[in-house]
Amino acid sequence: MIVRQDRDEIAVLRIEHGKVNAIDLELLQAVGVEVGRLRAEPPRGVVLTGTGGNFSAGLDLVRFLEGGDDYLQRLLPALHEALVGLFTLPRPVIAAVNGHAIAGGFVLACACDYRIVVDGPAKLGITELAVGVPFPTGPLEMVRTVVGTRRARDLAYSYRLFSAEEGRELGFTDELVAADSVLDRAVAVASRWGGTPATAFELTKRQLQEPTLERLRRHEPKFDPEIAAVWGDPQVREAIRAFIERTLGR
Repeated sequence: MIVRQDRDEIAVLRIEHGKVNAIDLELLQAVGVEVGRLRAEPPRGVVLTGTGGNFSAGLDLVRFLEGGDDYLQRLLPALHEALVGLFTLPRPVIAAVNGHAIAGGFVLACACDYRIVVDGPAKLGITELAVGVPFPTGPLEMVRTVVGTRRARDLAYSYRLFSAEEGRELGFTDELVAADSVLDRAVAVASRWGGTPATAFELTKRQLQEPTLERLRRHEPKFDPEIAAVWGDPQVREAIRAFIERTLGR
């Protein structure tokens, strides 16, 4: 699911999980395991990328429906652990967004320090409200950190998809490069940033991230129990099932 192939001193993590790299419990757990390894033996830098035309198309909704309440109770903590773990890695983390990054895939990219996006037909966006589920605190704060509160509001409420070029204006796309250069460019940025003395980089990163982490500490206890209850509501599950039928034909 997560294939690690180091390039020099850069750890390259590639998501290889089905046709569209859909996010499920096992993938999130795999991310958590890799984050633990990276934290124990920090490389110079980290690159996260996908496979084929997909960075990640977001949550596996079919698996979510099939898993029931037990799956939900395990999924949300795993999502939190993976996102916050990636976000707080002490070394530079660069997203090589090789294709579509939608919903949870978009959020994964937002958990990285910098996003290099393929110049092509890739679609980006957060579509959770189109499905009928609210954002857990962690994902919403990751998006807010990258694009700001006003744009996060607009993207969440409209749940529209946009291009990588438009992502520049929105603050998501830091660099737009040709498909055959995305990974090489991400490795180069990770290597350059990783050349900074480790203690200085880590301290600066913690300073920059502290407002986001403070919001997480303050808002998660207030909102996440209610969010979990909504995700588990039978009416919401029916809305998700209807969405799957409309979009996937099953």
